[in-house]
Amino acid sequence: MSRQARILLVDDRAENLVALDAILSSLNQILVPVRSGEQALQALLADEFAVVLLDIVMPGMDGFETATRIKRDAKTRDVPIIFLTAAAAQPEQAFRGYAVGAVDYLAKPFDPGVLRAKVSVFVDLYLKASQLRDLAELLGGRPLADQLSGRLEAVEETVTALRRLPAVSQDAEAAKVAARLAGRVGWLRDALDALSGGRR
Repeated sequence: MSRQARILLVDDRAENLVALDAILSSLNQILVPVRSGEQALQALLADEFAVVLLDIVMPGMDGFETATRIKRDAKTRDVPIIFLTAAAAQPEQAFRGYAVGAVDYLAKPFDPGVLRAKVSVFVDLYLKASQLRDLAELLGGRPLADQLSGRLEAVEETVTALRRLPAVSQDAEAAKVAARLAGRVGWLRDALDALSGGRR
């Protein structure tokens, strides 16, 4: 079964949440609607989210205060926030949105396809990051480059020992094959060193 990401929808108006659900349901992800900044913070502390769609104009804690609190918490600060607002287009609102850590700002009415595409990008990034975390856990928590380097070192030692064997060093054809093998292992080492910044 493929993994799904959670998308947090924050708007005090039920009809806006219904509209967001209709726009985003085709992404086949888990949509979590809440009606206040306080509920948004509770949801973010309870689960991981790929992205937050956050209305600015809400009673009580508005979108700016909600975003500020999201970014202040170590557990939630990296969750991308897209601001949505029905307020008249005011440049200072967009600037303020970016200043509190939003990645994007859309004024209503917005193009449903544009919103879906933007959300899709953050869902894809989240799912890829989750796959990398799973792979790291599978590999015992050690960085992949370190594990590959250790395995490649064992191959390098084996190839070196192979080339020293009398049966190989005294047979021209076997020596050629061993040399080609050593060359390929050397190429892998160079590629791995380049990927890991030249560390060995």
